[in-house]
Amino acid sequence: MADGQSVAKRHGVGVAAEEDPGRHRAISPVHEVADVDDDKAPRRSKRVASLDVFRGLAVALMILVDGAGGEWPVIGHAPWNGCNLADFAMPFFLFIVGMAIPLSLKRIPDRGRAVRRVILRTVKLLFWGILLQGGYSHAPDDLAYGVDMKHIRWCGILQRIALAYLVVAVIEIATKDARVQDQSSSGFSIFRLYLSQWIVACCILLIYLSLVYGIYVPDWEFRVRNVDSPNYGKVLTVTCGTRGNTSPPCNAVGYIDRKVLGINHLYQKPAWRRHWACTDVSPHEGPFKKDAPAWCASPFEPEGLLSSFSAVLSTVIGVHYGHVLVHMKSHMDRLKQWLAMGIALLVLGIILHFSHAIPLNKQLYSFSYICVTAGAAGIVFSILYFLVDVLNLRYIFEPLRWIGMNAMLVYVMAAAGIFEGFLNGWYYDGTNNTLVYWVRKHVFVGVWHSTRVGILLYVLVAQILLWALVAGLFHRAGIYWKL
Repeated sequence: MADGQSVAKRHGVGVAAEEDPGRHRAISPVHEVADVDDDKAPRRSKRVASLDVFRGLAVALMILVDGAGGEWPVIGHAPWNGCNLADFAMPFFLFIVGMAIPLSLKRIPDRGRAVRRVILRTVKLLFWGILLQGGYSHAPDDLAYGVDMKHIRWCGILQRIALAYLVVAVIEIATKDARVQDQSSSGFSIFRLYLSQWIVACCILLIYLSLVYGIYVPDWEFRVRNVDSPNYGKVLTVTCGTRGNTSPPCNAVGYIDRKVLGINHLYQKPAWRRHWACTDVSPHEGPFKKDAPAWCASPFEPEGLLSSFSAVLSTVIGVHYGHVLVHMKSHMDRLKQWLAMGIALLVLGIILHFSHAIPLNKQLYSFSYICVTAGAAGIVFSILYFLVDVLNLRYIFEPLRWIGMNAMLVYVMAAAGIFEGFLNGWYYDGTNNTLVYWVRKHVFVGVWHSTRVGILLYVLVAQILLWALVAGLFHRAGIYWKL
C-alpha cells in the first residue's frame, strides 16, 4: 500500500523491498538463503512479481465489488452467513500485507528505526482511511464534502489494514533476534523458528472466541437516520438478552462497537439490509418487508473493533508465507509448503461451516471465514507464483502487476471513486448529465441492452483496465505512490 506524501522513484526507497531472497546471497545470517552455486558472485535481487500481481488482484476485486456488487449479488458481500466473491477482497489484501512484512523489514536491522517506520505507515493508513471512508468524501455520486463529527465513521478498510499491519509488524520486529539460531529450511523448522508468533496468534483467537461466545448482549435501541424510511427519526428497540449468539442483531461484535465507538459512528448501510428477513428480493437490495425486524434499519460496522482484532490472523498467516519465501530456496519446496497449508486451512474452514460449528461470516470475521479465505489466498498465490515467477509468464498478468505496484493510487482513484467524483463535478444542465453517466449509459448499458451486463463491463474496462494502464504508465516513468 502507499501514501500520497511519499512518491518513490524506480530505484528509490521502498520499490525494491519485496525481493526474492532465494535469488541472491544473503548479507546476514538471518536471511542466508543463497543459491546453490555458492562459489559464484552474488546476483542482484529480483522482485517477486507474483506479490505485485496478487496485490493487484486484491485491489481489482475491491473495485469490482464497489462498482458491480449492487447488480450482481454473487459479486457483492453475503448479507450475513456465507461467502461471496466480495468477501475474499479484504482477507486477500491482509494476507499479502502480511507476506510482504518479512521482506520489507529484513532490510532494517535497527529495531527502533523499524518501529518508527511501521508507526508512520500506520498513521498514514489511518489518515487516508478516515478521509476516504469516514464520511468526509462523498465521491463519486454526491458533489459535496465534509462530515458531521457526531456521525463520522472511525472504522473502514484502510483502518483495518493499518491495525493488522501494526500488530503483526511489531510482533515480527520483537521476535527478530530468535531467527538467527536456526537456519534449516524444512517446513516444521519454520514453524518452530517463529513459534512465539503462533503463540500470539493463538492468544488472539482465544480472546476473540471468548468474547464472541461469552459476552452477554442486552436489548438495545437506535434512532433511524434514513430519510427515505417511514420510521425516520423514530427510536426502535432490538430485543436480545442473550449470550453466544451470532445472529445479525445480537452478536457480541456489534455490541462492542456500539458501546466503544458509539452507534452514531457505525456504517449506516450494512450488507444485512439484503438479508432474507429484511426484504423479499434478497439477496438483492430492496424495500423492507412490512414485518421486517427493527434491526434491518440499524447500523453495523463490518470493519469494527473485535472483527478487526480477529482479522489480524489473516495477516499472521500471510507472514508465514513470507517466512517460507525468505528461508526456502527451492521453488518446489516453497510451493509444497504454501499449498499444503492453504488446502488444510480451506478444508478446516469448510468443515467448520457445514458442520454448523462456526459459520462463515465476513461481518463477524469468524474463524471459519479466516480459514477459508486465508486458505484460498494461499492457493491462489501459489498458482500465481508458479505461473509468474517459476514459468515466467508475467506478461499475461502485467495489468494486475501494474495495479499492485501502485495499489494506493488505484485504490484511491478507482475503488474510492475520487477520479469519478472529479469527473462528475463537470456536468451539463444537471448533475446527472456527466461524462461518467453518458459513457456508462450509451457505451456500455445501451450497447448491451442490459444494465447488469453493462455495469459489469463498465467496471472491468473503464475502471479496472483503465487504471491498470494508468498504473503501467506510472511504472514506465518509475513513479510509485508508496507508504
